[in-house]
Amino acid sequence: MIGIVSYGFYVPKYRILIDEIASVWGKNSFEIKKSLNVWEKAVATTDEDALTMGYQASYMAINKIKIDKRKIKSVFFGSETFPYAVNPSSTILAEFLGIEKNYLAYDTQFACKAATSAVISTLALIKSGYEEYGLVCGSDKAVAKTHDVLEYTVGSGAVSLLLGKTEVALEILDYDSFSSDTPDFWRREGIRYPSHGGRFTGKPSYFYHISQASKKIFQKNHLSPKDFNQAIFHMPNGKFPLEIASFLGFSQHQVKKSLTVCYLGNCYSASALMGLVAVLEHVKKNDLIFLASYGSGAGSDVFILKATENLEKITVPFQKIVADKKYINYPTYLKFMNII
Repeated sequence: MIGIVSYGFYVPKYRILIDEIASVWGKNSFEIKKSLNVWEKAVATTDEDALTMGYQASYMAINKIKIDKRKIKSVFFGSETFPYAVNPSSTILAEFLGIEKNYLAYDTQFACKAATSAVISTLALIKSGYEEYGLVCGSDKAVAKTHDVLEYTVGSGAVSLLLGKTEVALEILDYDSFSSDTPDFWRREGIRYPSHGGRFTGKPSYFYHISQASKKIFQKNHLSPKDFNQAIFHMPNGKFPLEIASFLGFSQHQVKKSLTVCYLGNCYSASALMGLVAVLEHVKKNDLIFLASYGSGAGSDVFILKATENLEKITVPFQKIVADKKYINYPTYLKFMNII
């Protein structure tokens, strides 16, 4: 049995309402919220970045259980917003956590599926016998050009997963991927804000890659959407996950508890994983969970997870923790994001 032994997450306490952003630009906030299904988002402050948030999430993951950190032999950090262009965040994270220096470390980048790709790499290392435990962190302080549609959705947050084969809480029964060269979202070197292909990011990108990866893993495992208790999809906004879920045959009931984007925003590499940790307090032993990430450029990683009796030991009240929040105005938001 190999899978998730522990998990941790971090969400900044600051929030900005979509109403606040829309009012600055003279936009109809009701129509924006209706079209995106997002009403507020989490904002990291000036002294927070992907690395500091990743540390908080990783610290929670490691310190929820008793573990000899010398057995953690890999540390992977997935992000789109690394604090350094050249200098790994993974080694800094491991140093902060007190992990012994005899480990494999690297940063991963594949838009919003950078962390789930690292999960697949870690599973392979554990299966090979290279290590007993591996740590994967997905963290982003996402920023968008002002007055762009992305400004209403991009948020901040981090999720870390400790993977292993001892006292597994969520067994990973299978995983698969589907990828192609589909440039729906990009940012060139030296350019601060990302660009996107508008509607092109939907049908030929997000929907196509997730549907192909999902159908493949369902067929391989002789499963269908009705076999799952919860389903989580990458959340660029609050509508896409509901649309792809319906297309594949999932009900809104199976998806709604994972829609953290509606009140936290799209925290990029942590997006799908944030949805996963949000549903765990509603999952019981032997429940099946479906997880599908998506990364522009483009690709989708999909996972079938099964809850074990150990899940209850590590579950924390997600909604209670993220309810600790403080609202900010638009000028403060610009300051926190280092735009002004």
